[in-house]
Amino acid sequence: MSSVNRALLTELYRTAVAAAQAINCLPQHLPDPPRTGRLIMLAAGKAAGAMTEVAERHYLNAGLGDRLVGVAVTRHGHGRPTVQVPVIEAGHPVPDAAGLAGAEQTLTLADGAGPDDLVLVLLSGGASANWIAPAEDLTLQEKQAVTRALLRSGAHIGEINTVRKHLSRLKGGRLARRANPARVVTLAISDVPGDDPAVIGSGPTVPDPSTLADARAIVDRFKLAIADGPRRALENPANETPKPGDPIFAGNDYRIIARPIDGILAAEAAAKALGFECVQLGDRLEGEARVVAAEHARLARELQAQGRRAVILSGGELTVTIKGRGRGGPNQEYALGLAIALDGAKGISAVAGDTDGADGGGGSASDPAGAFVDAHSAARARDLGLDPALFLDDNDSTGFFSRLGDLLEPGPTYTNINDFRAIIVDRP
Repeated sequence: MSSVNRALLTELYRTAVAAAQAINCLPQHLPDPPRTGRLIMLAAGKAAGAMTEVAERHYLNAGLGDRLVGVAVTRHGHGRPTVQVPVIEAGHPVPDAAGLAGAEQTLTLADGAGPDDLVLVLLSGGASANWIAPAEDLTLQEKQAVTRALLRSGAHIGEINTVRKHLSRLKGGRLARRANPARVVTLAISDVPGDDPAVIGSGPTVPDPSTLADARAIVDRFKLAIADGPRRALENPANETPKPGDPIFAGNDYRIIARPIDGILAAEAAAKALGFECVQLGDRLEGEARVVAAEHARLARELQAQGRRAVILSGGELTVTIKGRGRGGPNQEYALGLAIALDGAKGISAVAGDTDGADGGGGSASDPAGAFVDAHSAARARDLGLDPALFLDDNDSTGFFSRLGDLLEPGPTYTNINDFRAIIVDRP
């Protein structure tokens, strides 16, 4: 790939991420503090550290002092420096003991909220794993096993969160129930197709339209091998979530302050300023990563055949049905599928990356965000004795692109608006 195209693709990715940085999207939405009570700040997700850092500075500068309390739980490596509200780093996508401890602190603060207090919930993608509070009689190990099974199943995020909500003491509106009678204001950075508040972070402060029966149906549909404890929990009426119309939600406020489409629109403006036509496929794409990659490769070839100089932009959350033993995530697997489908298509190059800075992998902050691709990726691999199709069969996209030196590795971005993909279509 030419250095010019790599630099352009990198800049488009960075532009998309910047649209959802807390410093850019949060301050104008922060509510006034309560007149007499406490402001209880509860944050979770990959942007939790940055959101807490920005919000805490705002309220301390306003003189809130010791009336500001709270706790934030974020992914390992995504912490930010704070003064008064502690930031706990925890497991993602598989929850861990640190997340369990952070969730317990969160619930304790919510339980202590009174009618004069304001509970400010700062929510972002990743909160479902970071706020891990198993339903009664479930262990952390059982929740971890269910999470692993869901992640390997190919289920989309809404289905995954439907199951998680019904195995939790915090998700699916239960945090709002615990904070009642305090007023709850939620400021959310969306990472889900459609920006459904009931799906973002598993909807801890909003009514849940899904049911225990829905969760059981998902377990059956994907033939998930889960233990007897979670199965019993999904049969227990006590684990049903609060529904629309429940008075616990009266007077609360929920605002989405950054969406996946914001990143795509920012990148679109940047590409147009450079003279490219933009073909925007939207922010809600779902489906198997390798299948979507093949479709996008066909579109890119068609545009090139028409003589158009364009950038194809898309977002959403693709999935990977894991059958191999390799490492990677949906963005890298998409990129590998694209490399195979674009083999020899000169003038076409692409980047696919998760806007949080890490794509699948082992849950480390150092995991790659995605990968770069061009017409020569597959040929370069073959020159190294690598068969791209075998790597795809083994779900080893990280191994493939690390050998080529084409991984996208920005490190933690402290935000999350889901996947970002850009394909440059230029003259051959």
